Amino acid sequence: MIDRIFQEFSRKSGLPPGSVVLVGEKKEQPGTIGFVRYAESECSEQEYQHVKDLPDDAGPGTVTWIHMNGIHHPQVIEELGLKFALHSLVLEDIANTGHRPKFNDWDDYLFLIVKSLIYNEQTTLVMPGQISIICSADMVFSFQESGPDLFTAVRERIRSGKGRIRKKKADYLVYALLDTIVDGYFSMLEKIGDRIEELEEAVLDNNTRAAFHRIHELQREITVIRKSIWPVRDLISQMEKNETLVAGNTKFYLRDVYDHVIQSIDIVETFRDMLSNLHEVALSFNSNKMNEIMKVLTIIATIFIPLTFIAGVYGMNFKYMPELQWRWGYFAVLFFMCLIGCLMVYYFKIKKWF
Repeated sequence: MIDRIFQEFSRKSGLPPGSVVLVGEKKEQPGTIGFVRYAESECSEQEYQHVKDLPDDAGPGTVTWIHMNGIHHPQVIEELGLKFALHSLVLEDIANTGHRPKFNDWDDYLFLIVKSLIYNEQTTLVMPGQISIICSADMVFSFQESGPDLFTAVRERIRSGKGRIRKKKADYLVYALLDTIVDGYFSMLEKIGDRIEELEEAVLDNNTRAAFHRIHELQREITVIRKSIWPVRDLISQMEKNETLVAGNTKFYLRDVYDHVIQSIDIVETFRDMLSNLHEVALSFNSNKMNEIMKVLTIIATIFIPLTFIAGVYGMNFKYMPELQWRWGYFAVLFFMCLIGCLMVYYFKIKKWF
């Protein structure tokens, strides 16, 4: 889990501010650069391998969306920054995949970092991925850390012209990207909820030995999720306050995303409480099981205390003990010991000690 929260920050040690250094997992395959330009009545789409082949600016009356999937080649990010005059500190943050979600207003454009959360069915782990978004008046840049394209549905809406997206400006596209990321939180939280339900059944079935490990594992996952979602609330709130690049009607849609983030946070906090309660219940079941074992052992030991006393007395073998010479002495003592044991068990049952 540590690798998923705290990336290899030591790579940046000693470097000047604005140095574009990848902090995260290195990959060999080249990243792709998707280019979409659209207006209400037209849409064009293309994919490029090199930054130099990208058009220099947006067309009049259009919105341009440049999406880069795979940021493991910092030189490509630097080239993109030089071509479109992006600040070196912004480029540095894009390459730092361990950065917390944030929002910066650079006057000419807005810069956002958001975390996508994908549930891995094979490893049952939540894998956070960094999404960096830059929004100017007529251009949007998005940088996805790795993995399958998260914005296929948004791209399909642009192609088909359905909905409002081709009638709106760049700020609405940013809203659509954020909405897609936040919607992904709910599907991921649904999988976590299913695991917690299974865990509840295991705890109630008194299978506490395996439950402790699974509770601890889920608590770690909730830590990753909480660290990724909580800052998004402040990010959207700050974006809403922008008066230059965010239109008033887009702010209503951002408020809807804000509500979804709050709902996600509430679910995460509920899961945290449920796991804490499950941990306490598992501990209680474990303690009760130990108490039952100790009670049985105590009852057995209590029954044998008087029997051990009698056996000890008659085991002294003094010469003038009259019972030693009695023909039925051995059987009488055994009968008396059994009688004492039965009477003690009967007494314990009356007292409901077991």
